[in-house]
This record gives sequence, C-alpha cells and structure tokens, in this order.
Amino acid sequence: MNRRSAIRRLATFFLTTASLAEAQQPKKLLRIGYLTNTGRESPHAQAFRQGLRDLSYVEGKNIAIEYRSAEEKLDRLPGFAEELVRLQVEIIFAASGPSAAAAKKATSAIPIIFVGTVDPVAAGLVDSLARPGGNVTGFSIGAPGLYGKRLEIIKETVPRLTRVGLLRNPAYSSVLIKEIRSVGQELGVQVQSLEVRSANDIDRAFEAATKAQVGALIVAQQAPINTNPKRIVELAAKRRLPAIYSDTPWIHVGGLMSYGPSSADLHRRAAVYVDKILKEGRTPADLPVQQPMKYELMINLKTAKTLGLTIPPIVLMRAERVIK
Repeated sequence: MNRRSAIRRLATFFLTTASLAEAQQPKKLLRIGYLTNTGRESPHAQAFRQGLRDLSYVEGKNIAIEYRSAEEKLDRLPGFAEELVRLQVEIIFAASGPSAAAAKKATSAIPIIFVGTVDPVAAGLVDSLARPGGNVTGFSIGAPGLYGKRLEIIKETVPRLTRVGLLRNPAYSSVLIKEIRSVGQELGVQVQSLEVRSANDIDRAFEAATKAQVGALIVAQQAPINTNPKRIVELAAKRRLPAIYSDTPWIHVGGLMSYGPSSADLHRRAAVYVDKILKEGRTPADLPVQQPMKYELMINLKTAKTLGLTIPPIVLMRAERVIK
C-alpha cells in the first residue's frame, strides 16, 4: 500500500467516524414556553399539542414544551413569564389574555403567540390586527355582534324574558354593553349591568341580579369573571338563573349554555403560527392577528333539567354539542 492510498483510507475512516458520532448526538429540542391560567391537561392544551403534531412537532422528539400554569392565580403569571424568558425558550405561547400581557411585559425579544384576547389592540398587545408590530401576534376571540347574538339565543331559550343581567367588568370597553342594549331594544329586553371588578364582587353581583328581578344572565368573557367559572355557575344554579357563557369550559363545570368561537379550533390554529416562526423564520410583526372562523353553541341538558327549563327545539337544532 503506497502512502497516498493509506492517507485516503485514513481520511475516509475519520470522516465516517465523525459522521457516525454526529448522528449519535441527540438533536437539540426546540423549546416552547406554554403560559396559561389552567393546567397542561386542559382541553385547550391538548388541542394545541394536536395542532403541533399535525405539523410533525412531537414532544421529546423535536420539541420540548415548558409548561407554566398559574392555576387561576393570575398574580403568579408575571413570575412564570420571567422564568420562561430566563430559560431562553424559542417562543412563548400565551393561552389567555392575562398570560399574553404578562409575557409581553417580560420580553420584547422572544416571539409571543396568544389565544384568548377579546380586543388585543385595546389590551395593548398589538398595534393593529393587520400589522401587529413588535414581538406579539395571535388569535383573537372577539368579533362584532357576538354578545348581541348571545342575547338572541338566551331570549329564544327563555321566550318570556324581559330583563337580562350582564355580568361584566366596567374597567373594560363600554362597546359590549352598548351592543347588547341595542339588540335588547329590538327584542324588548332590558339589560341590567351587574358589575364585577374583583372576585369579591361576584356574590354582590348576584344579589343585585335578584333585586333587579332579572330572568337570565349573559356572562362576559372578562377577568376576573372568566377566572371564577365554578363559583359563578354555582351561584347561577342556586338562584335558578339560566345563563349563557362564552366558551365550552363553562359547560363542563355545569353551565347551561355557551356560544362563541371554538377555543379548541383557535388553539390548533395557533400551532400554524408557531411553525411559521420556528421553521420559516417569520416574525410576529409580519403575521396578522387572526379572528375566529368557527363558532359553537353548546347546551347542557342536565343543567336545564335542574333549572326546570325546557330548551326549545329551534335552539337545540342549532347546537353543535349537547350534554345529556
């Protein structure tokens, strides 16, 4: 064997060994921060993971998800957001409006995708829906006419309804109550504002509902209302008030009915934006805020029976899901 041939064989050996060693090295997992009010096994979290799997992202294989849950204690969110920033995750998924606000305050560099904000412009998350600017974009759960539609549904459900209570936080935009009162005038239904600024106001709001003799409730998707579902559902049942909520999780804790965007659909769609940022190198500033595409009416017949309420067939026919 001549010297040149020996050198070639030796080089081939080292190149092959290096390639094998490199192949045996574990690939770096892309880390996604998941910031939420609820747990990692919630239906929303499962929908988000399914959306990722549909795009070939699998936990433990090519991604790692760092879950941080406030478990309905919103004051914990800022600390968890800062912790995700220290972990240097590639992206933060914020599964609620308060989560998105905490994440934005914690970082202006890490991309943030949110779901669960009614008005992201008014909340200060983005500059506009079409051009978010900055490091935040996502999926809004607000749409014009949504609360008016809820009033129409509860009026169809309770045909003799003449006064409805709107459980709301007055710190938010007044557009909501103006919208409902406008529809209420058309339907001959007076709207009583029941104000909840903190969790301590919830019981007082229901006492005010009784005094005002409201015949049903519309429950706004606003903090601290949407972080106290069990308490609100229990009080509605205790006072025998039919209520319509914004999302299906309320129904799973005993609420009568909900109408609104499909949160599961929004969480699955959020995975597409994660993919665009991680794989395509897009930035949140260039990805417009998306609005709901799918709406669901869900009815809990068990709760209706407890309330002594018969759901009219015309309402049942429109329901995507019915709990019997």
